[in-house]
Amino acid sequence: MRAPDSQPPATPVSHAKPTGRLGSIDAYRGLVMFLMMAEVLHLCQVASQFPGNAVWGFLCHHQTHLQWVGCTLHDMIQPSFSFLVGVAMVLSLHRRATDGQSPARRTLHVLWRSLILIYLGIFLRSTGAQHDRTNYTFEDTLTQIGLGYPFLYAISFLPRKTWGWALAVILVGYWAAFALDPLPGNDFDYNAVGVSPGWFQEHGLTGFAAHWQKNSNLAWKVDRWFMNLPVFNRREPFQFNGGGYSTLNFIPTLGTMVLGLITGGWLLDDRWSARQRLGLLFGAGVACLATGWLLGALGICPVVKRIWTPSWVLFSGGWCLLALGLFHAIIDVQGWKAWSYPLQVIGRNSIAAYLIAHLFDGFILDSLRKHITPGLFRILGEPLVPFVEGAILLLIFWLILAWMDKRKLYLKV
Repeated sequence: MRAPDSQPPATPVSHAKPTGRLGSIDAYRGLVMFLMMAEVLHLCQVASQFPGNAVWGFLCHHQTHLQWVGCTLHDMIQPSFSFLVGVAMVLSLHRRATDGQSPARRTLHVLWRSLILIYLGIFLRSTGAQHDRTNYTFEDTLTQIGLGYPFLYAISFLPRKTWGWALAVILVGYWAAFALDPLPGNDFDYNAVGVSPGWFQEHGLTGFAAHWQKNSNLAWKVDRWFMNLPVFNRREPFQFNGGGYSTLNFIPTLGTMVLGLITGGWLLDDRWSARQRLGLLFGAGVACLATGWLLGALGICPVVKRIWTPSWVLFSGGWCLLALGLFHAIIDVQGWKAWSYPLQVIGRNSIAAYLIAHLFDGFILDSLRKHITPGLFRILGEPLVPFVEGAILLLIFWLILAWMDKRKLYLKV
């Protein structure tokens, strides 16, 4: 039941009607984490063995991040995960308030979770033989969510009707900051920041859109200062991120999470019938998708995932709304749940899935190669060995998560 706008701010989102755990959220999150774990299938490596094959080429394309403007299925992993953080916050805060947890304790939990996520992302970016010390970098998905999480929590205290205004302020303000930042001069050396002439010719932006060019934009300038602070103890000065990612991405990522916050409010508001709720999800999804695309097409703001442009927030957010709407219609409204069990096993333990995929893939694969006859991996032929190895890895990942799910072992922060 929706509370009046005069609701005291000490109990954010307490207007939400408790409806239990929504299977649609876990299933959608499970699909997102599956796509991330499926990197072990090495679809592009396999596609290189079948040049000209449309199917493998399509699969490779959608398991690759685009160089700059546009979107693939793989590009949707991070915005989906971030969007669902906002959706889940509504339910989580309501449950904690219902359980009698004090506002102070909820706030401390949010701050603690934020720190854990930030440093967990930094830890994952510091693994591997190439790093002999902590690699302080802030573009990992978990770190980006952690940086924005306290701000998302603060926004949740505002009256719900103002959440859309908060999203607008974030997007318009971030767009204006880039748009007002001076463009680099004609003598700017793009090669020195990892942008070769060939890359620029194929992916570069010109005119007004050049305010969002790779490694010459406002966020890159901020990182040239921030990442070189003495506290990070770098061997060499930070010059640029090879992929064009930046620390400041957490600000528009917060916009994605606020969109999820708004959506979570719709899901738990009993003012709406099931049909009206689905209409909201699908209608908002189409509107966001169209607006984000139009902003890019008109040259007002290019749709770039790597620096999380405001148009990307809307474009990717539109897909998130449509996807969640579809899952909600099938699982929560129609009650068709059994098919989603494999996804829910992953979605209920998303942090564990994230860590397993990033930390244990090499160990498990080395063990398989050592203890299982190589003939098993060649069952579909030599060109498909990476795919078969990856499929076995994926099965093992899922079995670990299924074992944890059966025993109610969930890794939470």
